[in-house]
Amino acid sequence: MSDAALPIPASPEADILSALGTRSIVLVGMMGVGKSTIGRRMALRLKLPFVDADTEIETSAQMSIPEIFERHGEPYFRDGEARVIARLLDSGPMVLATGGGAFMREETRARIAAKAVSIWLKADHDVIMRRVRRRADRPLLRTADPEGTVTRLLTEREPVYGHADLTIASRDVPHDRIVEECIEALRAHLCGDRAAPPSADVASALR
Repeated sequence: MSDAALPIPASPEADILSALGTRSIVLVGMMGVGKSTIGRRMALRLKLPFVDADTEIETSAQMSIPEIFERHGEPYFRDGEARVIARLLDSGPMVLATGGGAFMREETRARIAAKAVSIWLKADHDVIMRRVRRRADRPLLRTADPEGTVTRLLTEREPVYGHADLTIASRDVPHDRIVEECIEALRAHLCGDRAAPPSADVASALR
């Protein structure tokens, strides 16, 4: 085969965008796993808008999430969260970071499955504790035993997070490495065999 006949490989980003269509990419997982940080960087790579569901909820309610919990309680917050995520999923494609409890709601999981590709950023207990200790705005951790609360939440939530389309380990490595792993996993998931890297022979011919 002559060099001229060789197809020019598309970029992973172009492949992902083409396969996504109007769907969004939704990041799920515990507090402190890096959904917003990774989400912002992934959105830049894919040239998609980045939206943080918690920020949208605060804007919609005109109060902070700790204030919503304090004034109205968690069930009220969860209802509002489900409505905001449903609205956002209707206006994709985007990269959407969700709060730690959002994916626990069955109707939200069903909406995400229908209108997005979900990625669980999975971190172990120690990594989460180290990260969340730096911030005091976590309503669910305002308890006498934050560490015990994290352990309980992980036990409850991990089996449900496991329903996400993809799982990526969030650990203490450069953020761009996690983003790269997300991009590779998305391409393989969305494009299947078409996402396979060129063989050594083709790669050398393209140089």
